[in-house]
Amino acid sequence: MKRREFITLMGGAVAAWPLAARAQQTQMRRIGLLMASGDDPGGQSRVTALKQGLQDLGWTEGRNIQIETRFGGADAGRIRAHAAELVALAPDVLVGHGTPGTRALRQATSSIPIVMVPVNDPVEQGFVSSLAHPGGNITGFALVDFQMVGKWLEMLKEVAPGVSRAVLMFNPDTSPHYYVYLRSFEAMPRSIAADVTAAPVRDTTEVEEAFAKLGREPGGGLIVPPDAFTIVHQHLFIRLAQQHRVPAVYGFRAYVAQGALISYGPEPYDLFRRSASYVDRILKGAKPADLPVQQPTKFELAINLKTAKALGLQIPGKLVAIADEVIE
Repeated sequence: MKRREFITLMGGAVAAWPLAARAQQTQMRRIGLLMASGDDPGGQSRVTALKQGLQDLGWTEGRNIQIETRFGGADAGRIRAHAAELVALAPDVLVGHGTPGTRALRQATSSIPIVMVPVNDPVEQGFVSSLAHPGGNITGFALVDFQMVGKWLEMLKEVAPGVSRAVLMFNPDTSPHYYVYLRSFEAMPRSIAADVTAAPVRDTTEVEEAFAKLGREPGGGLIVPPDAFTIVHQHLFIRLAQQHRVPAVYGFRAYVAQGALISYGPEPYDLFRRSASYVDRILKGAKPADLPVQQPTKFELAINLKTAKALGLQIPGKLVAIADEVIE
């Protein structure tokens, strides 16, 4: 080969290298996101937190990732249909919101990696073999251990000592693991004198009936665990608790700003933001089975003193002192 031809050939090859590298870097990857809750400000904030976490790791929607998002609205049938739609798109990774979203995605595929965020006790629910070694195609982030229910009861008794019986309200269609919640109360200290019973509700009419019954009898209190159904209908729960003068404890801080009495639990937006790290690692070749399930690291206590006053309750000063947010 002549010297001039060789230089020309090498020059063309060198010029092509950056183009090939850029093409590899900007390869479009697809993410399927199944939200079990509704397309409301709370749901959108969770989606935004995930996208922000991804962007911090170099993944920008429209540039190198495409995110297909579906909202289930706490409707089990719709959630299953959306799961099938997302799996049919053959994304590189799926993100499942809560038990309903994760369960529907697991039923739809055993091969596409799934990041759950967040799920109550994923080992008990059978999503993973163990927190340290998930196995299979699912990993992600836990929301609360079922022992958290004991904490909720303790706090409810602290703010409302007159509570002698507490009702755990949930939708068995979107929260099928409710029995584990109830079982956890059996380990509660006998010093906490309060009976706990289940109040399964499947629609808003049943919610209203359950509240009316709870409000008619003295000594009643309410525990509202995090679930797609209670998230979608949070305003109804808060309004009915005020209307029937029922002391209630919730899992998310945002509810207290809307008039809920008290809340204790992890910060959900932080968990969605953190889940981006597992999406990133899976897109780069990691297997879900090798990524241990992570626990919440940030818990928040919030109290609404205005609501307490309306219910005739005096919140202990020690509880107010340690609260992350106090609304007066």
